[in-house]
Amino acid sequence: MACRHLLVLSVLFIGACSAAPAAPAPLPQTPLKPPTLVNEVVPPQDVLTVVRDVVDGRTVEFADGTKVRIALLAEPKECFAKAALDFARSTLLASSVRFTALTPGEVNLELEDGTDYAVLAVRQGALKPEGVDGGPMIAARDEATAAKRGLWGPPCEGSDTTKPAPPTTTTTQAPPPPRTTTAPPPAKACAVAYRVTGQWQGGFQASVTVRNTGTAAVNGWSLLWVFANGDGIRDMWNATGKQYGPIVSATNANYNQQIAAGASVQIGFNGSSRGTHTPPTTFSFNGLKCSVE
Repeated sequence: MACRHLLVLSVLFIGACSAAPAAPAPLPQTPLKPPTLVNEVVPPQDVLTVVRDVVDGRTVEFADGTKVRIALLAEPKECFAKAALDFARSTLLASSVRFTALTPGEVNLELEDGTDYAVLAVRQGALKPEGVDGGPMIAARDEATAAKRGLWGPPCEGSDTTKPAPPTTTTTQAPPPPRTTTAPPPAKACAVAYRVTGQWQGGFQASVTVRNTGTAAVNGWSLLWVFANGDGIRDMWNATGKQYGPIVSATNANYNQQIAAGASVQIGFNGSSRGTHTPPTTFSFNGLKCSVE
C-alpha cells in the first residue's frame, strides 16, 4: 500500500515539473495615429509689434524682419501706387500695431487704437478691396467712391492706369470752376530731437527731447523707435527703457508723466554699438508718428 502511494506521488511530481509555463499576458497595443494633412500649429493671434519698413501700400516689414502682406487689399496699381505707399508710410511706419496671422505671409493688421488698417486704407481711397463681396470693406469702398477720395478722384478716377487727357477742340467751353485747394495734413502731435552726446568704441550716450506739439496735455506717454545695426540701450534716466530686438520703448517716470501742450520732456541713456551709432529717424509717441527736429 505504501508503495502504491509513493508511485502516485512520483507521477504527480513529474507531471508538475514537466508542464509548459503559462504564456505571458499580451501587452496593450497603442493604436497608430493616421497621418493628416491638417496643420495643427496655431498661427500667432493678436501679437503686438512695430512696423520697421513699408514696402508698398499693403506690404510691411515687422521689427523682427518678417515681411507680410495685409489681407483683403488689392495690389496697388500704377496710377495710385506712390500715393498708396505714402499713405501706408505715414500711417504705419515706426508705429506699434497688432496682427493676427491668417496664412504664412498674410495677416490682419490693426493700429494700436484698434482701427483695422485694411478698412482705413480703402475708406481713404488709398487701395481697393480684394476677395470680399460685402461687409465693412465694401462699405468703405462705396464711401470713398461717393466722395471721389484718393484713387477714385483725379487723375485715376478709379482706374488702375492714369486716364489720358481729353482731346482738345476748338469749341468754346465754359470756364472751369475754381479749383479748391486740398487742406494741408494736420500737424504732428509731437516732435522729437535725438542727439548723440558722446561716443566711444562699443558705446555711445544720447539725449532725446520729446515736445508736445498738440493742443491738449498728455497724461502718460510711451516713445518708440527702432535701432539699426544691432545697437541697444544699457541704462536710461527720466524714463523706463525696454528693448525687444531692434525696438526700443521709453515709458514715462512717475514724476514726468504729464506733458502740457507746448512743453517737453528730456530723457537720456547709454547705449552699446557695434560700430558708429546711427541715430533713428522715425519715432512713435503714444501710437502717433512724430516729426523729427
